[in-house]
Amino acid sequence: MIDLKQLRMTDLKRILPLLLAALMAFTTASAQQQRVQNRPYIDQRRWHYGFLAGIHTQDYRLVNTGITTEAGQTWFADVPEYSPGFSVGVLGELYLTRLLALRIVPTLHFGDKRVVFREQTGGEQYVQNMKSAYLSIPVDLKFAAERVNNYRPYVMAGIAPTYDFSVKKHGALLVYPFDCYVELGVGCDFYLPYFKLIPELKFCFGLSNLLNTRRTDLTDLSLTQYTQAVSKITSRMIVLSFYFE
Repeated sequence: MIDLKQLRMTDLKRILPLLLAALMAFTTASAQQQRVQNRPYIDQRRWHYGFLAGIHTQDYRLVNTGITTEAGQTWFADVPEYSPGFSVGVLGELYLTRLLALRIVPTLHFGDKRVVFREQTGGEQYVQNMKSAYLSIPVDLKFAAERVNNYRPYVMAGIAPTYDFSVKKHGALLVYPFDCYVELGVGCDFYLPYFKLIPELKFCFGLSNLLNTRRTDLTDLSLTQYTQAVSKITSRMIVLSFYFE
Protein backbone atom coordinates (compact mmCIF):
# COMPACT_ATOMS: atom_id res chain seq x y z
CA MET A 1 0.00 0.00 0.00
CA ILE A 2 1.31 3.45 -0.95
CA ASP A 3 2.13 5.66 2.04
CA LEU A 4 1.05 9.14 0.96
CA LYS A 5 3.17 10.80 3.66
CA GLN A 6 6.38 9.31 2.30
CA LEU A 7 5.52 9.94 -1.37
CA ARG A 8 7.76 12.44 -3.16
CA MET A 9 8.30 13.44 -6.79
CA THR A 10 11.37 11.17 -6.94
CA ASP A 11 9.17 8.25 -5.88
CA LEU A 12 6.71 9.03 -8.66
CA LYS A 13 9.50 8.79 -11.21
CA ARG A 14 9.86 5.17 -10.15
CA ILE A 15 6.18 4.34 -9.57
CA LEU A 16 4.66 5.70 -12.79
CA PRO A 17 6.96 3.80 -15.20
CA LEU A 18 6.25 0.57 -13.29
CA LEU A 19 2.49 1.12 -13.50
CA LEU A 20 2.71 1.94 -17.20
CA ALA A 21 4.89 -1.11 -17.85
CA ALA A 22 2.31 -3.31 -16.11
CA LEU A 23 -0.45 -1.89 -18.29
CA MET A 24 1.65 -2.37 -21.43
CA ALA A 25 2.40 -5.98 -20.47
CA PHE A 26 -1.30 -6.62 -19.95
CA THR A 27 -2.29 -5.21 -23.33
CA THR A 28 0.60 -6.98 -25.09
CA ALA A 29 -0.62 -10.30 -23.70
CA SER A 30 -4.11 -9.51 -24.98
CA ALA A 31 -2.69 -8.74 -28.44
CA GLN A 32 -1.62 -12.34 -28.93
CA GLN A 33 -5.14 -13.05 -30.16
CA GLN A 34 -6.85 -10.49 -32.41
CA ARG A 35 -10.42 -9.70 -31.46
CA VAL A 36 -13.26 -7.69 -32.89
CA GLN A 37 -12.90 -4.08 -31.78
CA ASN A 38 -15.79 -2.50 -29.89
CA ARG A 39 -16.66 1.07 -30.93
CA PRO A 40 -13.63 1.36 -33.28
CA TYR A 41 -14.15 5.06 -34.16
CA ILE A 42 -14.97 6.51 -30.74
CA ASP A 43 -11.52 8.10 -30.29
CA GLN A 44 -11.63 9.87 -33.66
CA ARG A 45 -14.37 12.29 -32.67
CA ARG A 46 -13.24 15.89 -32.24
CA TRP A 47 -14.82 16.08 -28.77
CA HIS A 48 -15.43 13.30 -26.27
CA TYR A 49 -17.84 13.68 -23.37
CA GLY A 50 -18.44 11.60 -20.28
CA PHE A 51 -18.71 11.57 -16.52
CA LEU A 52 -16.75 10.12 -13.62
CA ALA A 53 -17.21 8.74 -10.13
CA GLY A 54 -14.44 7.74 -7.77
CA ILE A 55 -12.84 7.70 -4.36
CA HIS A 56 -9.88 9.59 -2.97
CA THR A 57 -7.81 10.27 0.13
CA GLN A 58 -6.82 13.77 1.23
CA ASP A 59 -3.78 14.75 3.24
CA TYR A 60 -2.08 17.83 4.63
CA ARG A 61 1.70 18.08 4.86
CA LEU A 62 2.28 20.26 7.92
CA VAL A 63 5.53 22.01 8.81
CA ASN A 64 5.79 22.47 12.58
CA THR A 65 7.52 25.45 14.18
CA GLY A 66 8.55 23.80 17.45
CA ILE A 67 7.65 26.97 19.37
CA THR A 68 7.43 26.64 23.15
CA THR A 69 4.47 28.43 24.73
CA GLU A 70 4.55 30.55 27.89
CA ALA A 71 3.29 27.49 29.78
CA GLY A 72 6.36 25.53 28.61
CA GLN A 73 4.48 23.33 26.11
CA THR A 74 5.58 22.41 22.59
CA TRP A 75 2.87 21.22 20.19
CA PHE A 76 3.27 19.21 17.01
CA ALA A 77 0.52 18.69 14.41
CA ASP A 78 0.01 15.81 12.00
CA VAL A 79 -2.67 13.98 10.00
CA PRO A 80 -2.16 10.44 11.36
CA GLU A 81 -4.75 8.60 9.30
CA TYR A 82 -6.85 8.94 6.17
CA SER A 83 -10.57 8.75 5.51
CA PRO A 84 -11.88 7.89 2.04
CA GLY A 85 -13.72 10.64 0.22
CA PHE A 86 -16.07 10.66 -2.75
CA SER A 87 -15.48 12.30 -6.15
CA VAL A 88 -17.88 13.04 -9.01
CA GLY A 89 -17.40 15.07 -12.18
CA VAL A 90 -17.79 15.48 -15.93
CA LEU A 91 -15.28 14.95 -18.73
CA GLY A 92 -14.61 16.93 -21.87
CA GLU A 93 -11.80 15.63 -24.10
CA LEU A 94 -10.40 17.32 -27.22
CA TYR A 95 -8.78 15.16 -29.90
CA LEU A 96 -5.33 16.58 -30.78
CA THR A 97 -3.49 13.73 -32.47
CA ARG A 98 -3.85 9.96 -32.70
CA LEU A 99 -2.00 9.55 -29.40
CA LEU A 100 -2.55 12.89 -27.66
CA ALA A 101 -5.67 14.51 -26.18
CA LEU A 102 -6.47 17.55 -24.03
CA ARG A 103 -8.93 17.00 -21.17
CA ILE A 104 -10.95 19.33 -18.97
CA VAL A 105 -12.50 17.53 -16.00
CA PRO A 106 -14.59 19.69 -13.59
CA THR A 107 -14.81 17.59 -10.42
CA LEU A 108 -16.21 17.82 -6.90
CA HIS A 109 -14.24 16.09 -4.12
CA PHE A 110 -15.96 15.56 -0.76
CA GLY A 111 -13.79 14.46 2.15
CA ASP A 112 -12.18 15.42 5.44
CA LYS A 113 -8.88 15.47 7.30
CA ARG A 114 -8.32 14.86 11.02
CA VAL A 115 -5.50 17.07 12.29
CA VAL A 116 -4.10 15.93 15.65
CA PHE A 117 -1.99 18.24 17.85
CA ARG A 118 0.22 16.45 20.39
CA GLU A 119 2.16 18.03 23.23
CA GLN A 120 5.78 16.90 23.17
CA THR A 121 6.25 15.94 26.82
CA GLY A 122 2.85 15.77 28.51
CA GLY A 123 1.10 13.66 25.87
CA GLU A 124 -1.94 15.94 25.69
CA GLN A 125 -3.91 16.00 22.45
CA TYR A 126 -6.18 18.37 20.58
CA VAL A 127 -8.11 17.30 17.46
CA GLN A 128 -9.46 19.47 14.65
CA ASN A 129 -11.65 17.89 11.95
CA MET A 130 -11.36 19.78 8.68
CA LYS A 131 -14.02 18.89 6.12
CA SER A 132 -13.49 19.76 2.46
CA ALA A 133 -15.73 20.25 -0.56
CA TYR A 134 -13.30 20.92 -3.40
CA LEU A 135 -14.31 22.17 -6.83
CA SER A 136 -11.40 21.20 -9.06
CA ILE A 137 -11.03 22.03 -12.76
CA PRO A 138 -8.10 19.95 -14.04
CA VAL A 139 -6.60 20.67 -17.46
CA ASP A 140 -4.63 17.56 -18.43
CA LEU A 141 -2.71 16.15 -21.37
CA LYS A 142 -3.40 12.48 -22.02
CA PHE A 143 -0.76 10.50 -23.90
CA ALA A 144 -2.06 7.08 -24.96
CA ALA A 145 -0.38 4.01 -26.37
CA GLU A 146 -1.61 2.29 -29.53
CA ARG A 147 -4.94 0.55 -29.12
CA VAL A 148 -4.71 -3.23 -28.81
CA ASN A 149 -8.02 -5.01 -29.31
CA ASN A 150 -10.23 -3.34 -26.71
CA TYR A 151 -7.55 -1.93 -24.39
CA ARG A 152 -5.46 1.22 -24.49
CA PRO A 153 -3.19 2.33 -21.59
CA TYR A 154 -2.16 5.94 -21.13
CA VAL A 155 -0.32 8.39 -18.89
CA MET A 156 -1.55 11.87 -18.01
CA ALA A 157 -0.23 15.09 -16.48
CA GLY A 158 -1.67 18.53 -15.86
CA ILE A 159 -2.65 21.25 -13.45
CA ALA A 160 -5.85 21.62 -11.44
CA PRO A 161 -7.02 24.96 -9.98
CA THR A 162 -9.12 24.11 -6.91
CA TYR A 163 -11.48 25.98 -4.60
CA ASP A 164 -12.64 24.71 -1.19
CA PHE A 165 -16.24 25.74 -0.42
CA SER A 166 -16.22 24.36 3.12
CA VAL A 167 -13.48 26.43 4.80
CA LYS A 168 -14.61 27.33 8.33
CA LYS A 169 -13.26 30.07 10.56
CA HIS A 170 -12.69 30.15 14.35
CA GLY A 171 -10.74 26.85 14.44
CA ALA A 172 -7.14 26.27 15.51
CA LEU A 173 -6.03 26.18 11.85
CA LEU A 174 -7.50 28.28 9.05
CA VAL A 175 -6.64 27.57 5.42
CA TYR A 176 -7.06 29.60 2.26
CA PRO A 177 -9.76 28.19 -0.02
CA PHE A 178 -7.81 28.44 -3.30
CA ASP A 179 -5.05 26.05 -4.35
CA CYS A 180 -3.51 24.69 -7.54
CA TYR A 181 -2.45 21.05 -7.92
CA VAL A 182 0.04 19.31 -10.17
CA GLU A 183 -1.44 16.00 -11.34
CA LEU A 184 0.34 12.85 -12.56
CA GLY A 185 -1.35 9.54 -13.27
CA VAL A 186 -1.95 6.42 -15.32
CA GLY A 187 -5.06 4.76 -16.67
CA CYS A 188 -6.44 2.42 -19.29
CA ASP A 189 -9.31 2.73 -21.79
CA PHE A 190 -11.54 -0.36 -21.88
CA TYR A 191 -13.74 -0.42 -24.99
CA LEU A 192 -16.99 -2.19 -24.11
CA PRO A 193 -19.82 -2.89 -26.56
CA TYR A 194 -21.95 0.10 -25.50
CA PHE A 195 -19.55 2.52 -23.80
CA LYS A 196 -15.93 3.11 -22.82
CA LEU A 197 -14.82 2.48 -19.21
CA ILE A 198 -11.66 4.26 -18.05
CA PRO A 199 -10.15 3.50 -14.61
CA GLU A 200 -7.48 6.03 -13.65
CA LEU A 201 -5.13 6.49 -10.69
CA LYS A 202 -3.58 9.91 -10.18
CA PHE A 203 -1.45 11.71 -7.61
CA CYS A 204 -2.13 15.38 -6.86
CA PHE A 205 0.31 17.79 -5.18
CA GLY A 206 -0.77 21.24 -4.01
CA LEU A 207 1.59 24.11 -4.86
CA SER A 208 0.40 26.75 -2.35
CA ASN A 209 1.01 27.32 1.33
CA LEU A 210 -2.60 27.14 2.52
CA LEU A 211 -1.99 28.36 6.08
CA ASN A 212 -3.78 31.62 6.83
CA THR A 213 -1.85 33.39 9.61
CA ARG A 214 -4.07 36.49 9.76
CA ARG A 215 -6.36 35.22 12.49
CA THR A 216 -8.66 38.16 13.19
CA ASP A 217 -11.47 35.58 13.27
CA LEU A 218 -10.02 33.78 16.33
CA THR A 219 -12.31 34.42 19.30
CA ASP A 220 -11.00 31.63 21.56
CA LEU A 221 -7.47 32.79 22.41
CA SER A 222 -6.64 29.43 24.00
CA LEU A 223 -6.36 28.05 20.44
CA THR A 224 -3.41 30.34 19.73
CA GLN A 225 -0.96 27.73 21.05
CA TYR A 226 -2.07 25.34 18.28
CA THR A 227 -2.18 28.02 15.61
CA GLN A 228 1.42 29.04 16.31
CA ALA A 229 2.63 25.43 16.20
CA VAL A 230 2.34 25.27 12.37
CA SER A 231 4.19 27.41 9.80
CA LYS A 232 3.13 25.82 6.51
CA ILE A 233 0.38 23.58 5.11
CA THR A 234 0.37 21.96 1.67
CA SER A 235 -2.29 19.62 0.35
CA ARG A 236 -2.05 16.25 -1.38
CA MET A 237 -4.52 13.71 -2.77
CA ILE A 238 -4.59 10.26 -4.32
CA VAL A 239 -7.62 9.84 -6.60
CA LEU A 240 -9.00 6.63 -8.13
CA SER A 241 -11.56 7.56 -10.79
CA PHE A 242 -13.81 5.59 -13.14
CA TYR A 243 -14.77 7.45 -16.31
CA PHE A 244 -17.78 6.45 -18.41
CA GLU A 245 -17.82 7.70 -21.98
